[in-house]
Amino acid sequence: MNLKKIEALLQKGVNIPNPATVFIGEDVDIDRISPDGVTLYSGTKLIGAETLIMPGTFLGYETPVTVENCLMGPGTKLHGGYFQDSVFMGDNIFGSGGHVRKGCILEEQANAAHTVGLKQTILFPFVTLGSLINFCDCLMTGGTSRKDHSEVGSSFIHFNYTPNQDKATPSLMGNIHQGVMLNQRPVFLGGQGGLVGPVRIAFGCISAAGSIIRNSELRCDRLIMGGTMRSASVQWRPGIYTRPDRILNENIYYISGLYALKAWYHFIRRLFTWDWMSQNLVSGLQTNIDICIQERIKRLDAFGDKLKQSKNILLQRGKGQGSQSVNTHDLVLAKLSQASSIFDQAENDLKTPGPDGEEFIQYIETKSLHNRKDYVQFIQNLDESISIMGSAWLKGIEDSIVDAFGLDE
Repeated sequence: MNLKKIEALLQKGVNIPNPATVFIGEDVDIDRISPDGVTLYSGTKLIGAETLIMPGTFLGYETPVTVENCLMGPGTKLHGGYFQDSVFMGDNIFGSGGHVRKGCILEEQANAAHTVGLKQTILFPFVTLGSLINFCDCLMTGGTSRKDHSEVGSSFIHFNYTPNQDKATPSLMGNIHQGVMLNQRPVFLGGQGGLVGPVRIAFGCISAAGSIIRNSELRCDRLIMGGTMRSASVQWRPGIYTRPDRILNENIYYISGLYALKAWYHFIRRLFTWDWMSQNLVSGLQTNIDICIQERIKRLDAFGDKLKQSKNILLQRGKGQGSQSVNTHDLVLAKLSQASSIFDQAENDLKTPGPDGEEFIQYIETKSLHNRKDYVQFIQNLDESISIMGSAWLKGIEDSIVDAFGLDE
């Protein structure tokens, strides 16, 4: 406990009902904690030099909370649990028992009930998670308001670790280039269900409660039902990938979306700042999208190493060169060998947004001069033609990466 820092926070006007039960780490910069409407309840522990607390934040109302290097926008309420290296853009509510690890982004009004685990997860505005959920390595978009939002039902799990011990398993609900415009149909994932990553689910889709979804659904407005599997016991061949091309495709589509989102954060989100705290909040947003991109590239590299082992196993078992399974392995490995140069080129391309991007950015920059605090309302009030222009810019970023890999839908 740092009594001097607690005393300084009290003098600033931070509400700490029981100071003796609050811990402030030595590395916490109290200048990054707003006094306006901020309450630190009993059991609150703040750690890390990057910790940022903006006005109206409530921490630990239900149970003790540990916050390590998180950036919390206006009106954030973390009711209990552990939160690490994540960004909450504002008006977020997270129930007790939360376990939010490095690389998460919750945009405005994204919420979760009690006992929810996230890691490398991005939730767009309004997305709501029920209780008792594990939703790591996901990106979810869709919805237009708190009454029309994408949702994940209680007791849902994203299966993100394979029997071959890899995590090249990110799943995408909706997409980036349309999702950022906050005008798309919501996605609903029914409770007591799950996704076996990597998959993509289109806007407007609903999975029935209790369903386990194992394949992508790229058509909008579908009811998806995944039945229970029949009882069986069959021989399993450890180390062999049966559909490596599908795994590559889903990962590249996901990563291409992250690059489009990086462009959006760099060129658009930075325009919606009004003081040094909001500038730091958006800076944290940009840092975390880079963390997410590097995590996915690392996992894709690890998948490539295991795919080489899978090919060797096939060859040892008599699947010679020229067989369909080995040929598929070779095709995927050849594309993975280009990944580093393709991603380097993508990073370089983001430095200049191109004609569509420049026109869109200039329009947003001009129109946002007098409305920098309400990002959500501003984006939703864009004329349809402007939204289409912005989506085309971001879709171009995604397509350039997908096309470089020569992927088929």
